[in-house]
Amino acid sequence: MKSTSPSRSYWIWPSPVGKLLLLDDGKGLCGLQFQDGAHPLEIDKSWKKQRRPFVPVIQQLEEYFAGRLQKFTIPLSLQGTAFQLSVWRALQSIPYGVTASYGSIAKKIKNPKASRAVGAANGHNPVSIIVPCHRIIGSTGKLVGYGGGLPIKTALLDLEQARR
Repeated sequence: MKSTSPSRSYWIWPSPVGKLLLLDDGKGLCGLQFQDGAHPLEIDKSWKKQRRPFVPVIQQLEEYFAGRLQKFTIPLSLQGTAFQLSVWRALQSIPYGVTASYGSIAKKIKNPKASRAVGAANGHNPVSIIVPCHRIIGSTGKLVGYGGGLPIKTALLDLEQARR
């Protein structure tokens, strides 16, 4: 996710689930990464630290964590393959507080044999929480991998299910 684009800006927001690195490329939010886990994203020297572009993002995240926002309306600037973009769109259609399996997403995007590829695309979601990859569970109903770690995934799901 490194960029030499002078228009890329960032902010680190101390969320209830740890520090979140927010990235904007001038077209919209292009990244939301967990910084307290095993794989924090390195901040590129060319990125500009500024809070202003992230004020609406932070407001919506605060509302989400307070249980008052169920659907984000933040402009996104997602970069990925056509397949990844289709998976990320399908993730956004999963209702608040509801979970889905990799297989159900594969069926939704009309590629029913692509469960593993859906898992890979899910794992490359650049905008966690807002594109709700935490709502994906295994076909057995068990929680499976999450970039922020399973404790954060559990916290997000518990938050949503308590507010449904």
